[in-house]
Amino acid sequence: MPNVVVTGGYGFVGSHLVTALLERGDSVTVFDFAKNTRDSSIDFDQYPNFRFVQGDVTDLSALEAVVTPETDRVFHLASVVGVNRYVEDPLRVVDVSVIGTRNVLELSRRHGARVVFTSTSEVFGKNPATPWREDDDRVLGSTRTARWSYSTSKAMAEHMVFAMHDTYGLPVTVVRFFNVYGPRQNPIFVISKSIHRILNGREPLLYDSGEQTRCFTYVDDAIAGTLLAADSDSAVGEVFNIGSMTETSMQDAVDLAIQIANVDSVSSTAAFDTAQRYGTRYEDIPRRIPDSTKAQRELGWRLQVDLEEGLRRTIDWARANPWYLEG
Repeated sequence: MPNVVVTGGYGFVGSHLVTALLERGDSVTVFDFAKNTRDSSIDFDQYPNFRFVQGDVTDLSALEAVVTPETDRVFHLASVVGVNRYVEDPLRVVDVSVIGTRNVLELSRRHGARVVFTSTSEVFGKNPATPWREDDDRVLGSTRTARWSYSTSKAMAEHMVFAMHDTYGLPVTVVRFFNVYGPRQNPIFVISKSIHRILNGREPLLYDSGEQTRCFTYVDDAIAGTLLAADSDSAVGEVFNIGSMTETSMQDAVDLAIQIANVDSVSSTAAFDTAQRYGTRYEDIPRRIPDSTKAQRELGWRLQVDLEEGLRRTIDWARANPWYLEG
C-alpha cells in the first residue's frame, strides 16, 4: 500500500484524485487549509486508509508533519485558482505556487519521495501558434496585468520542479491541465458558473464576444492522465499536456449547457464585459488548444468523455446536490 500525500486534496481536482487513490487502495494523507465537510460525496473519513492534516503549503513546519520518510509519492495540487483571485490577490497566488512548491520539493528531496506536480495551460499565456506542444514558447502580457500572476507563478514552480530533478535527481513529473470541469467545481469558472446560474433559473454570463475558444476536459479524464503519468517510470523528468484537443467557443459551450439543462426560464445569455469589471488588470486569451499527442503516445491516455456527455454528467450531479446550487 503506497503512502501518498495530496496537497489541496479537498479542492475540485484534488478531491477526485483522492477518491481514485483511496479506491485503488493507496494510503492517502490530504494536506489542505480546510476540510470540506459540506459535500457528502467526498466523505473520505469512511476510508481506513485516509488521513487529514490541516495546514498551509507555505508553512514548511506544517508540511513536515505529512511529507516524511514513509512518504512514497506527493501529488502537489495546492494552488489559488480563478481569474477573480488572480486579479484581486495576485500576491497570494504567487506565494502559494512558488513558496508552497519549493517547500514540497525540499521535503520530497529530503525523504526521497516522487513528486507529481499539476500545472496549467495558463503557462503558455497567449501564444498564437496553437496547438501548444509541451515545449512551446510562453507568450505573456505585462507584469502590470495581474491576470498573468498565475501563469508566471506556475511556470516558476515548473522551473523549480525540473531544477530539483536535474540537480538532485528528484523523480518528478509535471501534468498540465486544460480547462478541467465537472462535479464539485467551484462555480466561478465558465462551465460551473454557467450550470450554477442556469439551474437557478438565471441567464449564464457570456464573457465579452463569446468567440474565445477552449478545449474542455472532463475531470475523470484529467485524473486518468494524472495517474498514468504518476505510475509510469518513463514519465520521470517529463511534462505532459492533459486536455481535450476539441476546440469549442465559449458561446457554443454555454449554449450547449442551456440546451442540456433544459430549464424553461433560461434560453439566452447575459453579457459580461471584462474590461468594465476588471480594467487593465485582466487580459483574455483568444484560443487555448493543447497538443496532447505526447500523453497519448507515451502514457496511453485517451479522452473518454466529450463535452456534451461531460456537461450532462455535471448537470445531473448538480441537480442531485441541491446544496451546490445555494448562494
